[in-house]
Amino acid sequence: QVQLVESGGGLVQAGGSLTLSCTASVTSGSVVRINRASWYRQAPGKQRELVASITGSAPTDYADFVKGRFTISRNSAWDTVNLQMNSLKSEDIGVYSCNADVWTPVSGTRTYWGQGTPVTVSS
Repeated sequence: QVQLVESGGGLVQAGGSLTLSCTASVTSGSVVRINRASWYRQAPGKQRELVASITGSAPTDYADFVKGRFTISRNSAWDTVNLQMNSLKSEDIGVYSCNADVWTPVSGTRTYWGQGTPVTVSS
């Protein structure tokens, strides 16, 4: 069973930075590979929106409201995707969730959601 776990959320002052991580793992300890991942966020009372995406074969993609401030990347083991968030604003407040296509030798490629990690920006 693949688990997708986000971490790194928390409280930061406006203008500050946070790095979120999304790690895929399997309870059996088998190898996993993230082929594609996207970060979404949902602010209180608002619809969930796409923040950034990364795949192995295409350039990274960002929503206009985070371009130049956020950077999505993947580690060399291809089991973790990070979202570096700089110059945070109050508008960035929300629960950030990872959605990823994860490959394992047993299940092939399937899409998973993480549980989300909250980000709060104080002014």
